[in-house]
Parts: sequence; C-alpha cells; structure tokens
Amino acid sequence: MTGIIIKALSGFYYVETEKKIYTCKARGNFRKSGVSPLVGDRVEISINDGQNGTIEQILPRKNRLKRPPVANIDKLFILSSFDNPTPNTLIIDKLTVLARHEGIEPIIAFNKSDMGDFSEFEKIYKNAGFKTYVLSALSGEGLEELKMELKDSVSAFTGNSGVGKSSVLNALLGENAIATGEVSEKLGRGRHTTRHTEFYPLSFGGFVADTAGFAAIEVGDDYSLKENLVNCFEDFADFICDCRFATCSHTKEKGCGVIEAVENGKIQKTRHESYISLFDELKDLKEWQFKGKK
Repeated sequence: MTGIIIKALSGFYYVETEKKIYTCKARGNFRKSGVSPLVGDRVEISINDGQNGTIEQILPRKNRLKRPPVANIDKLFILSSFDNPTPNTLIIDKLTVLARHEGIEPIIAFNKSDMGDFSEFEKIYKNAGFKTYVLSALSGEGLEELKMELKDSVSAFTGNSGVGKSSVLNALLGENAIATGEVSEKLGRGRHTTRHTEFYPLSFGGFVADTAGFAAIEVGDDYSLKENLVNCFEDFADFICDCRFATCSHTKEKGCGVIEAVENGKIQKTRHESYISLFDELKDLKEWQFKGKK
C-alpha cells in the first residue's frame, strides 16, 4: 500500500493512505543504509494489523532537506521576527542556499511587524530577487498574501525558535491546531514548542509543514554543496562573467565581478558576507570524506 508520511514523532511515522492514517515503524535496514524516512516521503507500507504498519520502501524523492527534515516540498518559507530573536541574515541565507541546492523555492517572511519596521531587511531580500512578505500573526497583516503563495503547494515553514512559526500557522489554519510557546527573555529565543515535523492540510488548497525551531544551523556535511555554492546565490549570476579569472572564488580576488558589484551596491553587502562565511565553512571539505555516504 502506498501513502505519504504526514508526521514523524519518537520513531513513529504516521502514513496517510487513501483509506486511513496508519502508525508505522521503519524497517531496520533503513538505519543500516543511512537513509531515514522523512515527512513528505511517499512510501510503500505493509499492514501488520488494523492500525499499525511497517515502512517497506521510500519511493524516489524529488528533493529533501535535513533541516527542516522534510522531503518532496515545493516551497520553503524562511520565517524571522522583528525582535527576540532579531533577523539573522546569515541563518536566512544558509537556509536559502540549502533550499536552492535542492531545487526548492525559498521564500522570505518576516513576522511580528506590529513590533517594528522590517524595511531594511525587506530591501535586502527583494533586491536579491526573493519573494518577501512582511506579516503579523497578531494583527493579520500580510496573511492573505501569504495564503495565495501557499495555495495548492506543498510547503514547509522553518526558522529560529521563537519567530512565531506556529502562531502564523494557527492564523492560517483558522484554529489553535498547533501549540505555541513564549520566548525566553534570558536566552532571547523560543522554547522549542514544536518538537516534531508535521504536515497540515490547508482549507484553501495545499499542505504546509510546521517544523522544530533551532538556535543554529550548519551546512558542512554536503560536498556537492561546496561545488554548487555560488550557483545558490542567484543574485551573483549576472556578475560572475565579469571576473578576471575563471578560478575566482568571489571572496577577495582583484578583478572579481561579484566584489565590484557589492562595492557598487548591485549586490547586497550582507549577501556577500554570508557567501564568504559559507565558503569558509565548506572550503576544507574533501570529496573522499563523503565516499559511501548518502
């Protein structure tokens, strides 16, 4: 029987089929092969009894992300908030890179507009070519525009703990379907209210996943990303051909078209700073380190 994993929690996978939702465990051979089922995976299951089943096979994926842990999505909504925590351009840019690398459309959203002005950050990402939304789960600002973006797509929300992912989703779902928590004043971040990944159907069409928050995100576990990094910064594309040297790393070389575009204000400075940070994080990776890894 074929179905889609709509929730993963504590080693159990909830698989929605045409008939019903089955609670499943994964076969041990998945762990041995280093491949784990993800929310969004299409899977083949066998039924053990009326309610429970076993995941026998993961069907081919069109994409996957390790953070958030989802598969087969169309859009990744990267959510930040005005305060507590404030927007972190490096984290936003890391997430856009991970999405672009997997062929997923990254979309930027800033929540809690009732607390302050996002125009500086909105300018950065609109100028870099991203769809960018400013909204407030509290007042409802921007939610209708967000609904149109989500409509009939399979999407996931991600971002630091405390940015209000669950609050925004509750506003979109029209009910208190998802638990929300307060932001820790001491730590300046959320209390990780969402501890698992789960897909929710949208009344206006499509599915959206709420995912666990985080405090930091690393990218240094994918050699192919090292090779593809500059292509994940699409706002650099028009300027790479202006580089003096074909081997330009676009970090510090004289005659670099990207650096010249930054100096002329054609590329946002924070975007280039993020590129350099990611380049430094990935530059020492060796292909042999990843032989045999999936």
